[in-house]
Amino acid sequence: MKNFLGLFFLLISIVSFSQKKQPKVGLVLSGGGAKGFAHISVLKEIDKAGVQVDYIGGTSMGAIIGGLYAAGFSANQIEDIVTETDFVNLLRDILPRSTSPFFEKEYLEKTRITLPIKRGKVGLPRAVSRGQNVLNFLFELLDSTEDLKDFSKLPIPFFCIATDVENGGEVLLEKGSLPLALRASGSFPTLLDPVILDDKLLIDGGVANNFPVTIMKSKGVDIIIGVDVEGKLYEKEKLTSVIAILNQIVSYQMYRKSTEEKEKLDVYIHPEIFKYNVVDFDKKDEIIKKGEIEAKKYREIFKEIAVKQIIKKKKKLLNINTDKRYVSKINITGNNYYTRAYVLGKLTIKKGDSLSRQEITKDIHLLSATKNYGRIEYQLKKQADKSYHLNFKLKESNDNATLSLGAHYDFLYKSGVLANYSQKHLFVENDLLSLDVILGDNLRYNLNYFVDNGFYISYGFRSRYNHFRANSKYNSVVSQFPDINSIDLKYIDITNQLFVQTTFDRKFALGLGLEQKHINASTETITNNNDKTILDNSNYYNAFGYLKLDTYDKKYFVTKGYYADLNFKWYLNSSNYNNNFTSFAQAKGVLGFATTIADEVTFQMTNEAGFALNNSDSDVFDFYLGGYNQNYTNTFVSLYGYDFAELSNNSFLKSEFKFSYCFIEKHYASFIANYARLDDNVFKNIDVFKNIKSGYALGYSYNSLIGPIEIKYSWSPDRNQNYWLFNLGFWF
Repeated sequence: MKNFLGLFFLLISIVSFSQKKQPKVGLVLSGGGAKGFAHISVLKEIDKAGVQVDYIGGTSMGAIIGGLYAAGFSANQIEDIVTETDFVNLLRDILPRSTSPFFEKEYLEKTRITLPIKRGKVGLPRAVSRGQNVLNFLFELLDSTEDLKDFSKLPIPFFCIATDVENGGEVLLEKGSLPLALRASGSFPTLLDPVILDDKLLIDGGVANNFPVTIMKSKGVDIIIGVDVEGKLYEKEKLTSVIAILNQIVSYQMYRKSTEEKEKLDVYIHPEIFKYNVVDFDKKDEIIKKGEIEAKKYREIFKEIAVKQIIKKKKKLLNINTDKRYVSKINITGNNYYTRAYVLGKLTIKKGDSLSRQEITKDIHLLSATKNYGRIEYQLKKQADKSYHLNFKLKESNDNATLSLGAHYDFLYKSGVLANYSQKHLFVENDLLSLDVILGDNLRYNLNYFVDNGFYISYGFRSRYNHFRANSKYNSVVSQFPDINSIDLKYIDITNQLFVQTTFDRKFALGLGLEQKHINASTETITNNNDKTILDNSNYYNAFGYLKLDTYDKKYFVTKGYYADLNFKWYLNSSNYNNNFTSFAQAKGVLGFATTIADEVTFQMTNEAGFALNNSDSDVFDFYLGGYNQNYTNTFVSLYGYDFAELSNNSFLKSEFKFSYCFIEKHYASFIANYARLDDNVFKNIDVFKNIKSGYALGYSYNSLIGPIEIKYSWSPDRNQNYWLFNLGFWF
């Protein structure tokens, strides 16, 4: 009855307006996160009826949908944009691995929990995402509005609402950059970082005014249509957690104010979407459908309004601009800690390029992936000669130091907890210090200091302490003592490196360096006068070079890409504990690729080889094959079907073939076959298939929050032995 009376009085008001003047129509769209997709259905009915909207106001998702409509996109175009966009990745700032700096691919993909450190104290991040992907997306869509700084001059005048974090007050946004205004209005607390505009720290407008009808009334409109996608306050039976209660408390003011605003509407539309929540972005099709059901109820009302609007502006539809612009100059502001060469090196943009906005977005991904920037803005300014100046405005991140945590367990290193401390611009511009401290059964550390000079040669220092104990066959020793099946091996490696490096397109890394390495290998299984036997206790002084390629789409559970790690090391001198050192060189390389061969089935092949150019008299640098670990050091190499370090010689060839099937999201079944040959020189004759060692494994893996959880059954037909293998968490 209430709805009927409302519609009746609306028709009376329309007749009254028709006798005086053409009514001006205002449209107000509320915030509601993913539920805001229902606005699209109402806009479609408005378009079908021919209603001319004279002013639009909105909050949060209502601001974004309304801003696109005000800029010139039709409702159908907005629907296409929404259905084709992966909002989960967009809102979480998820970028393809190909955008990651090479340093991160090699050393930092070991944790998923990262906390900022400020003034020596560990804190919490402001939000899940910095929102850079959202901003890039809006810059692409709203290309035509770049030079327009007054939202009342848009094809349809527009305003939106944000909230000032300092005082909780509403902030009216109707001037400036439209993409930035929409990004600020939609800064959902905890999901997206706040936005600084005009020295104000802004978050989602829904906190202060989720349904700005009063502001719309002040714009001189005659009829106000309001679309409400808010939820409801929970009943006490559903308030079963701290989070639910906090959400209820935060919602009091928003719902109270919205109730007051609804009384000022002429047409109130509230789709039946109460079962959905603000982050149901994967249910956008269902939400749009619910919006359609409700919007159709107002068709006749929309038609009545349209009939009274005799004079209508010609609406020119806006299309997404994919044109390339010739860049005659690049300007960068806000780069305090990172040089221009660093920024341009990461962006891979140079003067003379012709770029579309979509290509600029991909380049910004490369800079954003460094995690050095809180916000990256840009403008394309057209010049008299029809070229463009590309102006970047950077806001460097204040999170210069972070603490990342991880955990791991395997049968060699046993349990380990990783604490990674990272510090940026510690000594000079562009530098990064990363320190891994691994606490547990085998204390270890990895220190990396790297100065990334972008286009120019970079340099750095690495230091590593690695040790383990293993009940191992360690053939080079066991073969000398027929009565001993295995030894209790204690192995310590301390390595320090100075290096220079250059990278290409984030795929290749080429480097040279000098190394000091200390090896201490001993066993208490074989004793002399009750003293443990020391296999080696020497310092080695080496020169090295490497070429690396990494285009794998993931560190773990790879589905496509190529990988190469080719190393050459020349052992120049030694403290020579065993008095048997002669200078020698050694090469080792890994080549791999992965491809998806069927739905959810991936094939990955990895080929590995190692050889000495002139043999060392010491057995310590022989190649040792066996086991399954992915974090072996020096010349230890995994080989399913064999125990750790069970096989050894001066050179080896190995091929591994892995089939992986994702049968449920994050759950994988795998079959692995690997084959190897060892000899003094496996390349000495053409018969590389002679004396092949083979091993196989069946496994189950789960991609958990702390990394892969894997259990495998491994065996070899060459011998009557099999193994159960297990590891938990990222390898480090």
